Amino acid sequence: MVLRELFFGNGRYEAMKERLGAADNVLSKRLASLQDEGLIARRPYDDGNRRRQEYVLTLKGEDTLPVLNAVILWADKHIAGTGPETQLVVINTECGNPTRTADTCTVCGGRLTAATTSWHSPSRTAAPVLLAGAA
Repeated sequence: MVLRELFFGNGRYEAMKERLGAADNVLSKRLASLQDEGLIARRPYDDGNRRRQEYVLTLKGEDTLPVLNAVILWADKHIAGTGPETQLVVINTECGNPTRTADTCTVCGGRLTAATTSWHSPSRTAAPVLLAGAA
């Protein structure tokens, strides 16, 4: 779930905490573990009042995209109650089509990367969300 948030470009601690509904100790532990494994890094930003840190994907973290795409596709196929209102669609931004595989587009055969993939939940957003890649 933390990696999903980072692919959505949501790397600020408080925003992640709110979206995930996670307790401080749980989120802090998960972020530290992902950082220790080299999947994420911290990057400074200025919020207008002071310098803070946000989390971003590393190249190693970005390489988890096919795994997350596979989970999305698996859930769509196997979890009861998954329908248009809860569905998350994996889209190849190069050809604009949904795909049914995790690492290549089933329509044009293009490789799915953070730069060429968007996720779309039709019940939540009008347009697909472009993914954030490694910083």
